[in-house]
Amino acid sequence: MQVLRVLVIEDDALIAMLLSQLLAGMGYEVCATAASEAEAVSAATRLGPDLMIADARLSQGSGVSAVEEILRAGPIAHVFVSGDAEMVRARKPDAVVVRKPFGEAELAEAIDLALAATPRSENLCRPGDGH
Repeated sequence: MQVLRVLVIEDDALIAMLLSQLLAGMGYEVCATAASEAEAVSAATRLGPDLMIADARLSQGSGVSAVEEILRAGPIAHVFVSGDAEMVRARKPDAVVVRKPFGEAELAEAIDLALAATPRSENLCRPGDGH
């Protein structure tokens, strides 16, 4: 089975590191972390991740805007993490959002929802699915 490659979009270096460790422990490959909107768009273009975990607010730009720009090239499963879930849902009503702080179970459930909702992800499986 192909390991899902994840782009983490998070401007807090400590949170990005912890999130990367959590995802690796769940069986994902973190292909890159990006701290700004521009870095996120560039990394997604270069690396073609299967999944994006994006902080909604970045110190340089917006995680929501970065994801919107990246999705213009085609569907990619994505989950937003934010302390302000309502702000994300106001811009993207169908978004999968996990409220900070969150645990592994909440993140895993959100990833499952995002993969199920993304056409390109139909053939991708979460680690441990048995597929």
